Amino acid sequence: MDYRIRKLAAVGLGVLGLAACAPHDIYRTVFSKVCVSAVVAQPTPSPECETHALQQWPTNNDQQSNQNHYLLGFIEFDDQGQLWNRKQMSAVVQELEKRAQEQELLIVVFVHGWHHSAAPGDGNIFTLHKALAQLTDAEAQLAKDLGTPEREVAGVYLGWRGDSVAPEMLNWATFWDRKNTAQKVGHGGVTEVLSRLERIKQKTGDAGSRHSRTRLVVVGHSFGGLVVHSALTQILQSRFVESARATGAGSDVTGFADLVVLINPAFEALQISPLSDMATEQASYPRSQVPVLLEMTSEADWATRYFFRIGRWLSTFFEETRPDQTRRNAVTQKEESIDQSDANITAVGHFVPYRTHRLYPLDERGEVAMERSKLKLDVRDSVKLFKRTSTEWTDDKPGSTIEFGFVKLERTTTSAGRNPYLLAYVDRNLITGHNDIDDPRIIEFVKQLILISTQSPERAKAIRELKAP
Repeated sequence: MDYRIRKLAAVGLGVLGLAACAPHDIYRTVFSKVCVSAVVAQPTPSPECETHALQQWPTNNDQQSNQNHYLLGFIEFDDQGQLWNRKQMSAVVQELEKRAQEQELLIVVFVHGWHHSAAPGDGNIFTLHKALAQLTDAEAQLAKDLGTPEREVAGVYLGWRGDSVAPEMLNWATFWDRKNTAQKVGHGGVTEVLSRLERIKQKTGDAGSRHSRTRLVVVGHSFGGLVVHSALTQILQSRFVESARATGAGSDVTGFADLVVLINPAFEALQISPLSDMATEQASYPRSQVPVLLEMTSEADWATRYFFRIGRWLSTFFEETRPDQTRRNAVTQKEESIDQSDANITAVGHFVPYRTHRLYPLDERGEVAMERSKLKLDVRDSVKLFKRTSTEWTDDKPGSTIEFGFVKLERTTTSAGRNPYLLAYVDRNLITGHNDIDDPRIIEFVKQLILISTQSPERAKAIRELKAP
């Protein structure tokens, strides 16, 4: 009798365990054509497009045939970091290749993090929609002002299982399980996908000289930041060294694609040490240097500030570290001491010695006198802002401050002007927690950095010379 009760209990626990698992499946199963939506994207997805890996969306509900639109593609990965379906990747890449041959293209890749996926209705997908729509309208306005062909915007959403259990009360316990999966994804199919996308850029010009007709930006949030960093860190290090070797000290530093953005990334500071050290050893950067890497961490991100640190302390208990690692700061002309032990357990954005910037509201008290929805700039004001911020970036120096709409970006006095690796600590009023990344001020700021990093030198010069309307 006891045996049968134990057996039934075991079966019951197994069923409950299976019921608690978050779905592990592919969501976008139609690869054959682009689903064209007649209306703008909404938080609740359009049923006609939700299973399509390729989608085209307008930026407004104006029914004019020449209205602005953008492309959005989905590529998905399983828990082992492998592509769910290679045909899905091929369909997205081939569509982008075709469009890149027809006109200039700006590709924005987004890798989501913890608690998210490629499921229709996921909040991160709608945030990407908003960012792509704003970029599209800004590009259309810039083309009009410059009298040049419009650059098409295309997004690529890289989806993986950001939760391993479904009930909200349990999924907070999946932090380390999902961290391990994120590393698998980063070391798996993501590297292939990103390399194929960069190959599109290389086919349409010389990526090293910033004269390509295709531009590429990669954004990772939370464990998505870990995915991106795992896939690209060795490439970024190699290209910094190759840039200096090819043209000498003081030349433009190249990275992967045009810009990599990490928001509240969940990996330890020690992983970014080589890039930070190399950048710090250089005293100045040319006026043509553009941002290569932007890392943003909120001071209100408790998951990476506290939970991450506790977990890393436990998992690295038997590791040996040096308390006296040193590096030369070319700006201060002094030796800096780095505590390896602290860098090994502290999430990158919370490690003070590596910070280059602080990002905070224009109102230094952090108070907002209006609703968030009213903090979005219209397209004309956004373009006028870009004309100014691109000039101020060119004039950047240690301790300088650049206003990006409703926020200020302040460089530390120990970081060289135009240092292409920006590690910014973000005020809690701009990003209020680990997953709060859709504040319009943050979207505008990231959009401005993307515009600065993805202009050809000739187009950037023309933009700075434009007279304000």
